[in-house]
Parts: sequence; C-alpha cells; structure tokens
Amino acid sequence: MKLITGIMAGLALILGNTGLVSAADTTVMRCSHQLPPAHHIAKVIDRWAAEIETLSNGGIDVQVFGTNSLVGAKQNATSVAKGDIECAFSINPQWGKTLPLMNVTLGPFAVSSLEALQKWDGSEAAGFLEEKLLTKGVRNVTWMFTTRSTAITSNGGPLIAPGDFDGVKIRGLGPVPDAGFVAMGAAPSAMSGSKVYQALSTGVIDAGLTDISAAVSRKYFEVQDHVTILPLFSIYFHGYVNPKWYDGLSAANKSAVDEAGHKAAVWAIEASEASAAEAPAKLSEAGMAVHIATDAESAALQAVMGPAFDKAFGDASGEDGKKLLDLISKM
Repeated sequence: MKLITGIMAGLALILGNTGLVSAADTTVMRCSHQLPPAHHIAKVIDRWAAEIETLSNGGIDVQVFGTNSLVGAKQNATSVAKGDIECAFSINPQWGKTLPLMNVTLGPFAVSSLEALQKWDGSEAAGFLEEKLLTKGVRNVTWMFTTRSTAITSNGGPLIAPGDFDGVKIRGLGPVPDAGFVAMGAAPSAMSGSKVYQALSTGVIDAGLTDISAAVSRKYFEVQDHVTILPLFSIYFHGYVNPKWYDGLSAANKSAVDEAGHKAAVWAIEASEASAAEAPAKLSEAGMAVHIATDAESAALQAVMGPAFDKAFGDASGEDGKKLLDLISKM
C-alpha cells in the first residue's frame, strides 16, 4: 500500500539501497472484498496487505478495495479465476453450489470451539479444501475466521425456539446452510452481507442473520430491535489469488504471500474473539434487546436444524463431503 515512486526508486539506486525495488519491478495485487471499513476482518485484511508488502520488501503492492468497490461479492471468485483481478476474499457460503464442501463449518453448532478454529490453518481439512479450490480456478492464500458466534436479529420479539421461525423471511446463506431454517418453517433469502441492512429496512426480509460483530459494524440496531446470540455457525473469510499470477511471482514474493497468510489466520481469530466479546454490550447500548441462547435452547434448535443440514450437505457434497467430515473429526 506504500507506493514507491520513480523518484524514490531512483534515489534507492543512486544510494545503492538494495532493500528497495524499482517501480518497474513491483507486482500489483488488487484485492477485492465486501466488508465495511469498521469490520474487524476488514482491519485484519489491511494488516495482512501491509505484512505482504513488508515481507516482500516492497516487491508486491497490495491494493485493497473494500465494500464491493472493485468487484461485487458474487463476482469475486469468477473475476480472480479469469485473471481480471489478482485477489479477493469471500465468505464460505458464497461458494453455494459451485463448491458445496465450503459449507462444512456451517453445520448447526458443529464447528464452534476455539480449539478447532485454531487448528484449522495448515490442517488436512484445510488442505483438502485448498485442493478443491484450485479446481475452481483460485489458489487459497489465507483463512480468516470471522465468527463462531451468530446473531439472529428481528423486530417485535426475539427468535429463540424452532416455532418462532415459522413463516419468517430471514437472510439466508445458500441452499445447504439454509436447510435448517427451512426445516423450521422459515423462508430464507440468500444475499451478501452488504445488502442485508436495506433488505431489513424495506421489509424484504423480517430477520437478519450474521456474525455478532457484523451486527454492530453494519448497524443492524438501526432497523431491528431484538437479537438472539448463539454458537450456530463458524464462518470464515478466505483470501485467494489467481493461480497463474501466483505462479509468476518470485520465490521471495511467494514466501511473503504465504507467510503473511499464516500470520493473518492467527490475527483473525484473535480479532474475532475480541470483537465478539464486545459486541453484545454495544448492541444493548444501541437499544437492542439482547438474548443469549441457553444450552437447552441451542439443543432444541439443533434437534431440528442438524438433520436437515446433514442431509443437504451430504446430498450436495457426496463422498468428498464424507472425507472432509472425517478429516475435521481428526483435528
């Protein structure tokens, strides 16, 4: 994100400073994501970008474009695969039918322990998904877990028991993760996080579904008055690049991208835990009635949602899904 101008590069050559590279040798890395600047993962992405530039000694100029300002959330993966841009971030539900395996952490109450998330980067399960992502034209370079705490927002009263969801139009995440809500009688409508606020404010949907931190950063409290907080999903943003672009990097620049990615995986968990701890109080201060789901309430939801998700995930992912679940069980 620091631009080395021609003048600076010239001075570096004159002074014999081999720690800098010339502008002609700098590789541009345009990276798109959908998050608003205040979101804690947006800040981690900025830190990751700066780390790549530092580790590459200015050899890579990472240009981050948030809030869908470069490419829309639904077009990110295609744009990177085609080489229109070098890099993007997506949340796992955005892979939908393209790669249903990415939904594995969305099993209701299934992958929500901090220990499991800390073991994810570098695990066999993550490696298995990275291989599958390559078949879709993108190379994964970092895993950033954004939440293991879900916020379900509503108006007029909280959504707590399975019966509360009957007939409710709720923000969806895709066919597989939405199966549990359908089983409770809800009507999910899949949309990116950037569109939920407007959909709530105009009545297109009745209830919001997001990570607890995004409920704060996206100001859901302005359009909803209740929130139920529960360990429903683990959702990650993952950063990926065009494989041909990555293969064209020098060994030093590849190392910079790889090392920064592993560091950012740790930073993301730390930032997500800190943000999640602060979010309930912030929502309460903003006027929302906050309900923390009890273990019994979570168990009642899991009893209905779990079997529906398992069937949808199994139907969509087949033998690969069984293998991935086995790898996760060994973490």
